[in-house]
Order: sequence, then C-alpha cells, then structure tokens
Amino acid sequence: MVGGTVVLGAASYIQIAAAGHMLPSGTLSAISVLWSLTMSLSLGLFFPIEQELTRAVAARVVRGEGAAPVLRRAAVLTVGLLALITLALGLSAPQLARLFFADQQSLVWAFAGALAGMGLVFLTRGILAGLGLFRSYGISLALDGGLRIVLALGLALAGVHSALAYALVLTVAPLAAMLLTLPTTLRASLSGAPMPWSELSQNMGTLMCSSLLAQAVVNAAVLSVKLLSPAETALVTALLNAGVLARVPLFVFGSLQPTLMTGLSTAATSGDRAGFRRMLRQTCAVVGGLGLLGGVPSVLLGPWLIRVLFDAPASLGRLAFLWLAVGTVFYMLALVLGQAVVALGRHRLQLLSWAVGTAALAGVTLMPGDLAQRVLIAYAVGSMVVAAGALVSLLAGMPRQPLGTVGAGQPAPGVDAAASRS
Repeated sequence: MVGGTVVLGAASYIQIAAAGHMLPSGTLSAISVLWSLTMSLSLGLFFPIEQELTRAVAARVVRGEGAAPVLRRAAVLTVGLLALITLALGLSAPQLARLFFADQQSLVWAFAGALAGMGLVFLTRGILAGLGLFRSYGISLALDGGLRIVLALGLALAGVHSALAYALVLTVAPLAAMLLTLPTTLRASLSGAPMPWSELSQNMGTLMCSSLLAQAVVNAAVLSVKLLSPAETALVTALLNAGVLARVPLFVFGSLQPTLMTGLSTAATSGDRAGFRRMLRQTCAVVGGLGLLGGVPSVLLGPWLIRVLFDAPASLGRLAFLWLAVGTVFYMLALVLGQAVVALGRHRLQLLSWAVGTAALAGVTLMPGDLAQRVLIAYAVGSMVVAAGALVSLLAGMPRQPLGTVGAGQPAPGVDAAASRS
C-alpha cells in the first residue's frame, strides 16, 4: 500500500515536470488546470464511492456474504454518474475550453476521459479494500503511477509537444490499472444476498458533499487569494509551493485510509467496541507522529526549500509554515475521525462537521488583516473545527455497553441502522 502510494505520488510530480519542459506556458497552464480539476473532482465525486464500497463490502464479509451484488450496483451508479458528467461537459465544451483550457475543446474531452478512468479505478479499489486485498490495492496504485511516469517521460523523450497527448496520460493510466486488477476483483467478488439500491445510494450524496467540502478546505488558501486578490500572483505561487511541502504527511497518510475504513467498518459491524477504539487511538497517534515528522522540518526549512526547489518568491516566513503544519495535522485528524463517524453510519454528522468547518474557514478568511496570514490561519482553524465536530459526533455515537454483549455479525449498540444494514 505504501509503495503504491509513493509511486502514484511521484508520478504526479514527474508528469507535471515532463509537461512543463515540453509545452509552452499558455498550454502548460491549461494542462495544470486540467490536472487540478481532475484530482479535485475525482476525489470529491468518486472517492466517496470507494469509501462507501469499502464500508459495505467489509460489513458483508463480517456477515459471510459475497460482494458481487455490491459491485454490480456500484458499477451502474459509477457509469451513470460518468454519463451525466460527460453529457454536461459536452453541452458546455466551448465555454469550458475558453475558460479553462486555452480554447482547446479536445482538452475538455480529455478531461472527461480522465474522470472516467479515475471513477472506474476508484470503483475496483473500493471492492479490493473492503475484501482486505490490500496487496492488489497497492498494485493498482503502483500500476496507475508507474504508467503515468512511463508515458509522460516517453512523450518528453520523444519530443512530443501536444497538450492532448500529456492530458490523455490521465485517462490511459487509471483505465489500464483498473483493467489489470479487474480479474482479481471479479474472482474475489462472490455471490451473495441481493443488495437494495438504498443500501448503497442513501448515503452517497452526503459523502460526496463532505468530500467536496474537504477538498475546498485543503485548497482554500490558494483559491481564496485568487478570488480576493487576483493580482497577488507571487503569493499564490508561494502558497502553492509551500502547500506541497507542508502536506507531505497528508500524502503519506493516504496509504492508511483504505485499511482504516475496512478495520473500523468491520469492528463496528461485529460490535467490537474495544477494537474500534484501539484502532482509532493508534491511527490518531500515527497522524500526530506524521505531523511532527513533516511539520518540524517544514517550519524550520520551508522558506529556504521553496526558494531552492521551486524558485518561489520569498514572501512566506516560518510562521506561515507553522500555520500550514498545524492545519495539516488537524486536517488529517478530521479525516480519521470522519471515517470513524461514517463507519458508525452517521454520514450526516460528518457532513455537518465539514460544513461548520468550512463556514469557520470562510469567516476567518474574510476578517481584516494581512491576506497571507488570514488564509493560512483560516486553513488551520477550519481543520480544527471539523476535527472537533467529528469528535463530538463520534463520542455521541459510540456504544456504551461492555464488550462481549454483542455477538459477531450484529451491530454494536448505538450504531445506526444504516451501518448494520450495510
């Protein structure tokens, strides 16, 4: 899992770097926007499907039921969502091309292809994670990242200067990763009891809204400066580069998320209150350790590193990196506690936490004072509020009876009916 995550993370930097050396600035900007939109929308729309599949399949495994019905329902849902997105992109292609993609409509269709690839690979990864096939999950990540690296470097070495070619890397790599791990997914997805649509779809909209708000929080500093002071291009660049350094712990944390959801869902469904709490405490401790390991060097060396590595303007000091580090720690805690809330079936409370945190972020951002400090403090405050809200929701929903009063396959007391059904 960690190895696959590292390869996929490295692929993002290499892909952008390869395009940067081969494309003119105007076209490169369009590719950068395409990459950013693809990552944001795929995580906002399709990662919730992966999470819900992981939770539903892990619960079925506890009950001794096969995952094939879940896979069929999720495939229809994913393909239907992709069809609606493609239709919307097709109807607005001229406007989108002019606004985002340097008037190249071919990049709009490349964007649609990239979303399709990401949506389908998230589908198979959700099944693999729910079944506990983490080796295959890691292979999917490594295939996706490895193909991006090979294709992007191959295009650069061949002297290709086509923006469309570099954009299609985002389509080909995830689709190939999905197809190469599909046989394992199908073999492991045994037949089981029929699955009503409500079991999968009743919480999907809530999860998607939560995920989109999470993406808004983590990207708020750069977006807020762009909206409030478009002329501050140097600050935008510095914030973007500083975020890359400060969020290294968040990148590493990504490899823990699938196993965390599987473990929490299994413990919640089987009534293992002690196991649920133990896993949650251990993961929070790991997050704190990651925050220290990544945050201390970024605070001490960050202003120097962004100048050396990215040639960024010297507009951010150590205090700025401190706020980024604090925000990243609480953002990771918000993700951990939010997954625990979801594992208990309390999806709406997770959404409420992200909504309140986003509102707190907006309030701090709009206060008077230095813009750079405001947006960084807002990121930290917003993440803290989300984490606190998720913790309150979690404590309110935790079962209180002693361990051992709930048999295997039965939901723990206090766990919502949604969790027991799925």
